Amino acid sequence: MGDLQAFRAETRAWLEENCPPEMRTPIGDDICWGGKNFKFSSDAQKIWMQRAAEKGFTVPQWPTEYGGAGLNGDEAKILREEMRALGARPPLLSFGIWMLGPALLQFGSEEHKREHLPKIARGEIRWCQGYSEPGAGSDLASLKTKGVDDGEDFIVNGQKVWTSYADKADWIFALVRTEPDAPKHKGISFLLIDMTSPGVEARPIKLISGASPFCETFFQDVRVPKHQIVGQRGEGWTIAKYLLTHEREMIGATDSSLFGAEMDPIKTAIDKIGVDEGGELDDGLLRADLGRFLVDELAVQAHLDVAKAHIGAGEQIGARSAELKYLGSELNKRRMSLLVQSGGLDGLRWSGEGASGSPQGWLRSKGNSIEGGTSEVMLSIISKAILRLPNLG
Repeated sequence: MGDLQAFRAETRAWLEENCPPEMRTPIGDDICWGGKNFKFSSDAQKIWMQRAAEKGFTVPQWPTEYGGAGLNGDEAKILREEMRALGARPPLLSFGIWMLGPALLQFGSEEHKREHLPKIARGEIRWCQGYSEPGAGSDLASLKTKGVDDGEDFIVNGQKVWTSYADKADWIFALVRTEPDAPKHKGISFLLIDMTSPGVEARPIKLISGASPFCETFFQDVRVPKHQIVGQRGEGWTIAKYLLTHEREMIGATDSSLFGAEMDPIKTAIDKIGVDEGGELDDGLLRADLGRFLVDELAVQAHLDVAKAHIGAGEQIGARSAELKYLGSELNKRRMSLLVQSGGLDGLRWSGEGASGSPQGWLRSKGNSIEGGTSEVMLSIISKAILRLPNLG
């Protein structure tokens, strides 16, 4: 305990000295994604990312030789607690950190790890994920994108869809069928592809919210060197399942401390609707809805803390990732719905004076229960793998 107390004091002092005051505010949309083309919104954002990367705090539990701080589970928990207490933003967020990094640590060669992990930790390369296809969503193993053996390269042709931020990414990690005669789960390889390769094209998809975070990604005779395959040829499905676990953890682990006051439905309701003479929200039905949401938010956060403790101890949570994904997705949909409801008439304004952005956020949140696996699929996993309920289908 003495060592942990000393680590807490040292971490608190480092954060106080190195986290700029401007980075001690809710993150909102001002996210540092990193990458070759990323433009920092301020000097403070750049300084905070660079200082954290030098300390290894962008990926605190990764080994130091790959850009991390080498922290154990207890130390990482302390770092999260001290950042939360200070109000410090995450210095860097990326799919490289959430998904590809853990997959490379588990399955990548030493060459892959040393080539890609430090660049992810320093925010030098931005990655996107090439999984879903027009005919392969929940049944992902039915994917048709193929890679034909051509000596030292694979020639890749096909299409991915819902590729988040593909138009801004430098590289993509993609599932590609390289063994056409093998059973569908056995013929898939996990390839790392440079998005600047000739024949790669990303086309943004405009959503009902007006934003375009997703893309269609096309591959036309794209040459991918064979050394950019992760793991064994044709054995990519094992990596895909492992990575999906991390994706679901990421989607489900929505840290409420990242939401600013402008994303707090309770504060919004007080500001817009007001309170009665007794100091209670002057809308009984909304007050009850907000109360239930607050209790559920605390319960989900406690659930996430338990999961993080298991992960920090080096345990695999397996099917529990489906539980985290379902809880986080449904909770965020409720948050955004309540934000619109709490804003009164202003909560419905799309633009102009008084607009809060709530309608756009509410519409975007509907995708939470689709991306990373639908809520229905997650409930099916929970029923079979966790609750062990009989299959009545």
